[in-house]
Amino acid sequence: MAIYLDYNATTPLDERVLEAMLPYLRERFGNPASAAHPFGWEAAAAVDLAREELATAIGASPEEVLFTSGATESDNWALKGLLRPGDHLITAATEHEAVLEAARSLSRAGVRVTVLPVDGYGVVHPDVLREGISPETRLVSVMLANNETGTLNPVRELAEVAHERGVPFHTDAAQALGKVPVSVEELGVDLMSLSAHKCYGPKGVGALYVRRRPHSGVRRVRPSPLLDGGGQERGLRSGTLNVPGIVGFGRAAALAAGALPEEARRISSLRDALLRRLRSGVPGLRLNGHPDLRLPNTLNVSFPGVEVGELLGAVPEVAASAGSACASLRAGPSHVLEAMGAVREDWAAVRFSLGRFTTREEVERTAELVVEAWRELAVSGLARP
Repeated sequence: MAIYLDYNATTPLDERVLEAMLPYLRERFGNPASAAHPFGWEAAAAVDLAREELATAIGASPEEVLFTSGATESDNWALKGLLRPGDHLITAATEHEAVLEAARSLSRAGVRVTVLPVDGYGVVHPDVLREGISPETRLVSVMLANNETGTLNPVRELAEVAHERGVPFHTDAAQALGKVPVSVEELGVDLMSLSAHKCYGPKGVGALYVRRRPHSGVRRVRPSPLLDGGGQERGLRSGTLNVPGIVGFGRAAALAAGALPEEARRISSLRDALLRRLRSGVPGLRLNGHPDLRLPNTLNVSFPGVEVGELLGAVPEVAASAGSACASLRAGPSHVLEAMGAVREDWAAVRFSLGRFTTREEVERTAELVVEAWRELAVSGLARP
């Protein structure tokens, strides 16, 4: 039986989420924009409830939640919907490709982009941000939790620095929702990107939180639409709403919020047990990311003397990864580890990400299989000296 430890790539759909979605895939099939009959009313009511559930999970108002096709769209919308030629964007070297590629696209269109460095743990420091802000800065975008290492950024402090200069702040919180408490008020953010399939919801649905009441001295944010059409989502995101997906997202967010902090304690205990077992069997094993300020489910470690493809290929029973699922489509080392100075020649960096259905037996078996594979590679001479 395969062991799934790639929850940061995607999570399995929770049965309770599927149960909530099924009626809207079958008999309750109405279009929520159809305001003239009960089929449309029923669908619209379901979307309203899901919007309330997600808003409650992040401490927002329902009218501040706009549904999208996923966090990639939300990231693109937050950046491209606000910035124009001559504006200045600040982001960080360890951001998800959705932010970095959007920033590159904006740069080609005349937006000046500053990419902040991180420390050896992958953390963006407020003082570094403060030095980077200019009179032309119109947006700062720094993720809450890194998808490869699990490192948590001090988003509240970073947002305060941005707000001191009147600059709105966006954070990609796709990996954080359901793993750590996420409150838009406590974080002080103006925009936040979210994804359903990272918290046991369906793929193909996400959300963008847009603050309605701006912080003192900060202009109100209102991203321009990326799509033109029928004017759904308060005229900001046209297109027929994905009702089953939205229903699933709302249910998933409510379930995830209700399970904290007990689930976080359980998963972090399993994560730490996996690290201990790997360290006991692999001399020199190195942890990538912050030792304390990180997601409870994420373990990124480097194995000496092997290549990542060799190591993962030697343990087909374990579904882990070399980093971001999106980045796996490209060759080359992780840009996150490069930014941290953690890329080492002939070292295999592996991300194990645990989740709701991970068991202690799976963790113990994973450690056994991975340690055995690493030793065999070394003994066979395939491992690098």
